Amino acid sequence: MTQPTLIRRVPPTPSPLRTALELAATGLPVLPLRRGKVPFGNCPACTGQPPACGGRPNMKDAGPCQCPGPCHAWAAATTDPSVIASPAWASAWREAVTVAYHPGGAGLTVVDLDDTEAVAWARETLPTTRIVPTTRGEHWIYRGAMRSVNAVREGVDLKSTMAYARWLGHGTGTMTDLPDIVRALAVKEPSTVRSAPQAITVPAWAGETVCPHRTPAYLDRGIAMAEQRITEARSAVHATVYRTFLAVLSTHGRCGCLTEAHVARLFTAAHAKGESPRHCTDAWANARTTLGL
Repeated sequence: MTQPTLIRRVPPTPSPLRTALELAATGLPVLPLRRGKVPFGNCPACTGQPPACGGRPNMKDAGPCQCPGPCHAWAAATTDPSVIASPAWASAWREAVTVAYHPGGAGLTVVDLDDTEAVAWARETLPTTRIVPTTRGEHWIYRGAMRSVNAVREGVDLKSTMAYARWLGHGTGTMTDLPDIVRALAVKEPSTVRSAPQAITVPAWAGETVCPHRTPAYLDRGIAMAEQRITEARSAVHATVYRTFLAVLSTHGRCGCLTEAHVARLFTAAHAKGESPRHCTDAWANARTTLGL
């Protein structure tokens, strides 16, 4: 007798609306994303000038959206099931392809690593936490909110307040507190000058042939103090490195007494705080440009 064929029943993929309601019940403010993984456009009343909501059309300086439908991207995110499942949101859920959430609204920060190089940097530099795989990289999720900033490093965005992140699953690992090194990533340098890594040389003043400093010990003490300043930085590491480089160059950058060995000591101290070789080179170049060296 012919044996019956066993059919494996695959559980249906939850709809975006069902996923959103489940996430909202856990305290995550959610919103629908349409094709292209972007939020729905603003409602007609809020596209006018001035917008009906009272804020700017993109809501970058406003609080939670009070419009009946999912309006103003992250500002529409909510944990209220009566809003999420309301008739005003129904058409959006019918078109939605996935769900997003507002990390800052849940007291979270997402370090969005967009490629393998960024992931490798995070694994070498950041404290471990909850990790969610993405299409090209990973989301590292920390407990604690902060300012959202894009492109803090190559392939690295910070998503927290006034931003949204796609829901890609629960991930693995234990969520840990937001570390200072991540907060420091949001501190940008005053200059945006970029340069390729190069040998470090410092030009002498016109007509200057002898270092004006009395003894080599003066320079050594200055470099030691700069190393200590970088090493002891508890937050805003990017800014501390830049300001320290600026201070060293303002004192020693024109007399020709700095050597590659001195600069290597500063770069080594910065590396120990999580700065990449490229960031050190850029910060050094930016400080030179600021001083006109």
